[in-house]
Amino acid sequence: MRSLRKLSFSLLALTLLMGMTIGCSKKPNDDTIAKDIQDKVAADPDTKDSQVNVAAKEGKVTLTGKVKTPQAQKKVEDIAQAEPGASGVDDQTTVEPDAGAPMAAAPMAAPAAAAPPVEKPKPQPIVVPAGTVLTVTTGSALSSNKSQAGQTFLATLAQPIGVNGKPAIPAGSTVSGKVVAAKAKGKIKGEGQLSLTLTSISVNGHTYPIQTDTFDSTVKGKGKRTAVTTGGGAAGGALIGGLAGGGKGAAIGAGAGAAAGLIGGAFTGNKQVEVPAESALSFTLQSPITLPPAGQ
Repeated sequence: MRSLRKLSFSLLALTLLMGMTIGCSKKPNDDTIAKDIQDKVAADPDTKDSQVNVAAKEGKVTLTGKVKTPQAQKKVEDIAQAEPGASGVDDQTTVEPDAGAPMAAAPMAAPAAAAPPVEKPKPQPIVVPAGTVLTVTTGSALSSNKSQAGQTFLATLAQPIGVNGKPAIPAGSTVSGKVVAAKAKGKIKGEGQLSLTLTSISVNGHTYPIQTDTFDSTVKGKGKRTAVTTGGGAAGGALIGGLAGGGKGAAIGAGAGAAAGLIGGAFTGNKQVEVPAESALSFTLQSPITLPPAGQ
């Protein structure tokens, strides 16, 4: 009886030992785990294009390599975790950018702020100052007995005018004047008088009003003559040309002032003041002339 019990105990122990041996032999090894996962990843349509390497050590699975999308990365990890015998998964795979997808355009650098344009200095108007002497040549004869107060006459600028060394008014510019007073001398008494002034000048097609002193020439008594200027300097109102028909345009300096009048205050027949055509007269500006910048 004792021998039977001993035999039964031995058979039970042998059965347990064989069961444990079979169980251990059925547990997959690391190489099998790694290969099985690798095959499943290659066969799955979602992960077959992934370049994944699988390694296993003591049941712990390590995944490395590249996958196409985050979804494929998650699917590979799920396959590894579902593998029999895998005790853990270390996913070290990275998502590879899609080569066919358009790359995001690099932000364009903001254009450099353009430098403000350098403004050229605006051309300044030309100002012919008061005190400038205008020497003109009369276009027609004027006299104390034939001219009338308010009558206009034309003349041309005999000499060019410059400002600060730059040309301002060219010679030949048309000048307008006015007879301020004209009084014929009587045969017995009284005096002959002729007063002139300039009123405007035309420059480059534009006419500008001007104010000058007055040329005033008189004949008194028995042939006494004088010439004065009103509102001007010594040079203003000077009669430069000969007045009595002889020596038209004879040059007597503008600075001669009253002396020019004394010489030029000539008379004909009944002793009238007479300024022949093409006589040169000088007038002094009483106020400045403002002209547009050159070229305008």
